[in-house]
Amino acid sequence: MPTSKFRHHVVVLAYEGLCTFEFGIAVEMFGLPRPELEQWYTFEVCSLDKGPLQAIGGLKVIPARRGTRALEAADTILIPGWRGAEAQPPRQLVNALRKAHERGARLVSICSGVFVVAATGLLDGKSATTHWRYTDQLAQRFPSITVKPDVLYVDEETILTSAGSAAGMDLCLHIIRKDLGPKVANQVARRLVIPPHREGGQAQFVDAPVGDAATPWLSLLFDWVQTRLHKNLSIKHLAQQSRMSPRTFARKFVSATGASPGDWITGLRIRRAKDLLELTGLSIEEIAARCGFGSAAILRHHFRQRVNLAPNTYRARFTVI
Repeated sequence: MPTSKFRHHVVVLAYEGLCTFEFGIAVEMFGLPRPELEQWYTFEVCSLDKGPLQAIGGLKVIPARRGTRALEAADTILIPGWRGAEAQPPRQLVNALRKAHERGARLVSICSGVFVVAATGLLDGKSATTHWRYTDQLAQRFPSITVKPDVLYVDEETILTSAGSAAGMDLCLHIIRKDLGPKVANQVARRLVIPPHREGGQAQFVDAPVGDAATPWLSLLFDWVQTRLHKNLSIKHLAQQSRMSPRTFARKFVSATGASPGDWITGLRIRRAKDLLELTGLSIEEIAARCGFGSAAILRHHFRQRVNLAPNTYRARFTVI
């Protein structure tokens, strides 16, 4: 758990051809001063390339430090994308990342940045993810890695990888939650005007983004469901709200999200239960009622299936700061 002596230095790697959005996520999540918080990270940008660096969009970036010295002092090294899935990282960088990890530094990648981490060999025998467009390439080039194509991020304790672009925000919030607790993570999410945790995985974004022009009913349904998780939400109710027959609704929902309506509702209820376990002193029975599980026994059953922990065990791991 975080303490008053929390000291953690985050170093973000910049490079020629820098992925601007992924880099911006890293800066916004860890580099922005947050005087309202008692504990926060120190932050630095470094590069092995000679600057100024050309970034996507015509921007130029001049890192504060050049070379591997900054990596030697990092507690977390974040790689925000990469030049491309086929672009080999410099041997100097690969060696520096290996040495940093050996002394205990945490390695984090966003999107195609996983190819840099994979080149170190440190992901061999572990799980990882990347943007759904790159998952097949990652699996083919690095067969020793278990590639998870349908998740937003993978946490392997000292190596964490995220799916494409915006999933980097989900991963960074997960890291903040691990380091500083749910209250701080929720404050950061609120400041960024994003949810503190998104349910589901990449499947809902592959070829059929939720709530696009072809599925306006889905965005409306999501908003409707969020305020009614404590109620009975059968497929019949969801279909009526979407003005479809139950059979048509079930088919279109799976096609658009990659999940069944029942699994999706259960996932949302588990996420709500996690929030209440982390941030309130409500009993398990009260939480079960508020989340629509009906009984504490049903909540415990689904919680163990989804989280691999009992609700009280989970609560014990998240003491509110």
